[in-house]
Amino acid sequence: MLRSSLRIVTIAAPLAMLALAGCADRVKTGAIPDDYRTNHPIMISEQESAIDLPVGSTDRGATKAQVETLEGFLANYDKHAAPALTIMRPVGAMNDLAASRAARDFVRVAKANGVPAGRISVTTYQAGAPDASAPVRVSFMGVKAHTNECGVWPEDLTRNKDNTHYANFGCAYQNNIAAQISNPNDLLGPRKQTTIDAENRAVVIEDYRVNSRSFIPTINY
Repeated sequence: MLRSSLRIVTIAAPLAMLALAGCADRVKTGAIPDDYRTNHPIMISEQESAIDLPVGSTDRGATKAQVETLEGFLANYDKHAAPALTIMRPVGAMNDLAASRAARDFVRVAKANGVPAGRISVTTYQAGAPDASAPVRVSFMGVKAHTNECGVWPEDLTRNKDNTHYANFGCAYQNNIAAQISNPNDLLGPRKQTTIDAENRAVVIEDYRVNSRSFIPTINY
């Protein structure tokens, strides 16, 4: 009789534990964010776009490589918003004269690529070392899509006992998507629908009527 009672207690104890586990606070556990889109959301804000163009001390103006690089950078310049374009040339560096000539050429390149002349500003900055060549920096402000900074590892991955993503999970993926967005305003809502091309629609409909054929099914046995 004693052995039977012990067996009943032994079996009832795990069943009681399972019943208590069913009463766990699942809402509290589910409230922990584990979605990479929540942990690393794509945000829209005004940020600076800048590029440093190296200039040799013996250069007599902007080189072909510098012009091509600058034109590629200006391809992201919003001509409708027309933000201020700042060209900063070094002072107190070994390439002072060459940088000054290159900066003047960069102004002409900017104008040729649609930047209004009144929005171009040429300034100077103090170079760090007088015996070294300093770059010419070109920058402008613009609305960009971005995420929070990636590469954050607040804890050791080998010591994580929870079945959740690590802190940096999905950050690079979200960052790459944000970098591919041409117009960040598209994330705020759809654009206004444009009017149809009535002439092109008529051509398509007429071509459909002329070349349309009745469907005759063929069955081969």
